[in-house]
Order: sequence, then structure tokens, then C-alpha cells
Amino acid sequence: MIFTKQLKKIESMRHQPKGVVIMDLIHEGKVKRVLQDPDSSERVIIEFTDSVTAGDGEKKEVFPGKGSLTCDMSQFLFGYLEGKGIDTHYVKKLTDNQLLCKKVKIFPIEVVCRNFAAGSFCRRYGTEKGTEFTQPLIEFFLKDDKFHDPLITIDAITRLGLASREDLECLRSVALSINYYLGGLLKQRNLVLVDFKLEFGQTEKGYIVLADEMSPDTMRIWDSSTTSM
Repeated sequence: MIFTKQLKKIESMRHQPKGVVIMDLIHEGKVKRVLQDPDSSERVIIEFTDSVTAGDGEKKEVFPGKGSLTCDMSQFLFGYLEGKGIDTHYVKKLTDNQLLCKKVKIFPIEVVCRNFAAGSFCRRYGTEKGTEFTQPLIEFFLKDDKFHDPLITIDAITRLGLASREDLECLRSVALSINYYLGGLLKQRNLVLVDFKLEFGQTEKGYIVLADEMSPDTMRIWDSSTTSM
């Protein structure tokens, strides 16, 4: 089996145009791929695709150019947040749809920050859409497509060994800071930051940094005069 896989890899290499570098695929998600940087074991390349998904990936469409726009947005927002003192895994932009990033160990949880009730929050609690919270609300979700990324408590996270309470407090604090800066940036453009999802990772030295992406794929934004975008 291993020998057969090696033969297939060698055969595929024969058909690669000269000058093209083959990169190992680390992970492939719904709308992007993570590739190993061929020049450094400590870096990865995040490649944004033109795919758009909904319903945990059950609905999927392709919009040409979407990957490039998502890449540009992530590059801009990572740089903007770095300028505000938020550590991220971003290093630099490589191509129209690729970012070079530090390799990190991703926490298996998603951090969601909500300023207004919308989406799953309304379905879960029966809250009226558009209800503004007096303070930003932080929720944690288990990263597991099989179980549709369920809401998870802090106690469950720590008991399962997914993160320590100190780590979670750090994630919460950084998420609130990002909410402050991102909300202010969008307000200048007459837009409202309703809610957004973040992922974090740890570097080899144990530093916690913002990872994954920062784009409309991971946030809900409304026009300031309506409850839609």
C-alpha cells in the first residue's frame, strides 16, 4: 500500500510543469486548504478557494474570484489587528489567494463573540433577531463537523483537556479586544458587527495567537440601517 502511494506520487510529479513546487496538503476544509510551506517546517500556506458553503457544507457553490477577495480581507484584517497589539499567525501574502502563516497547534474549539442576537442564538433561545446585548457575549463551540460544532461549556472543555481555564480566559480577552477594534472599524463604514467566529492556536513556544482567517466567511455584518447585509 505504501509503495503504491509512493509510485502514484512519483507519477504525478512527472506531469508537473517545470518550476512548479509540490506542497504537501495538511488539511482541507470547506473553503480553504492548509499546505506545508516547502521552505520552512515552521510555516504553512493557507490557500483560499472560490467555494461558498452553508448548512455545515451541505450546500456548496463556487464564485470565481471569491478566494482572492477572502485572502485580501484576511491579509488586511490580520495586519490591522497586529497594529493594535493582537498577535496572529499571519506572516505575509504570497499570491492572490495564498497567505504564508506560522504553523500553530489549533485549539479544537471555536470562539464566537456576539453583539446582537441572530442566527443559531435566536433558534436556541427564542430571542428576537436584532436584540442588542448590553455587553458582548462570548460562547465556545466544539470544532467537530460530525456533531455540527455543538455549544460546549467551560467545564466540559477543561474536563476533556481541550484547553485550560487560563487559556480560555486568554481567548475570551483577546476576542473582546478584537470585537472592540473590528466593531469600530466597521462602524466607520456604517456597518454593524453582529457576531463573528475566531480560531486560535499555539506556537511551538506556547504563545497563543489568532489563527485561521478573518473575513466575511467568519462574521455576520449588517448595514447600520437594516438587519441584513
